[in-house]
Amino acid sequence: MLTALLQVTSSDDPSENLKMVRALMTEAAEQGAQFILTPEVTNCVSTSTTRQREVLQYEENDLTLAGLRDHAQALGVWLLIGSLAVKTHDADGRFANRSIMIDPQGQIVARYDKIHMFDVQVTETETFRESRNYRPGDRAVIAETDFGKVGLTVCYDIRFPHLYAALAQAGARILTVPAAFSPVTGAAHWESLLRARAIENGAWVLAPAQTGEHPKTRGRTRYTYGHSMVVAPWGEVIIDAGTDPGIHIFDLDDSSVSEARRRVPSLTHLRAFDGP
Repeated sequence: MLTALLQVTSSDDPSENLKMVRALMTEAAEQGAQFILTPEVTNCVSTSTTRQREVLQYEENDLTLAGLRDHAQALGVWLLIGSLAVKTHDADGRFANRSIMIDPQGQIVARYDKIHMFDVQVTETETFRESRNYRPGDRAVIAETDFGKVGLTVCYDIRFPHLYAALAQAGARILTVPAAFSPVTGAAHWESLLRARAIENGAWVLAPAQTGEHPKTRGRTRYTYGHSMVVAPWGEVIIDAGTDPGIHIFDLDDSSVSEARRRVPSLTHLRAFDGP
């Protein structure tokens, strides 16, 4: 099945980001893509909480979600919105970082709220505290599609292999990792982590990413690593998209999952243990 990763540089203007993504989806569909994936925070990349509170919406009112559902239906494609930043009704007012799978009829078939929050100090000058503005999810999610089970994750989740093992054991043959990765940690760890999750689980790993310097209106400038990546179940890197925005299409072959798991059936060898 022809599958397309969209690598983009989202701004903090959801309406402009929607236009950009719809145009890329159209182009990908014209090239034959039947499954299209976008990066983390497709609708808004911003370092300003004030700006986020101005432009983000609740899921039921989100114009990006509505527009992308309509466009998926018009094109007749499966669409993974890598994630949307959306408001929640939580008492503390934090947002959710929500990955959403949409079918060719424009219906939502799965939602996943990012579980692991990126609370790190990457360098002396680069600190992230995602949990300040986003509340973590608490449930692993598999999307049922007509091309197999897809395990949904987001960005920093990639550092927690037990999540991917649980998804694979539950039947996922494709693992999605939409991201807005830091350039520092991206250069050091991105490819290694993605290849490890693919090899450990004998699964396709699809990782559409934000890239480059994001337009600044308030707060500090945000940079992301790019290098959207497709890793096959045996660990081969099929696509490394570099740092330019664009569309990257490949043939998603489910038989390679069965072959990798036949050769090294590690998912059947997992054992409970005591200690330490």
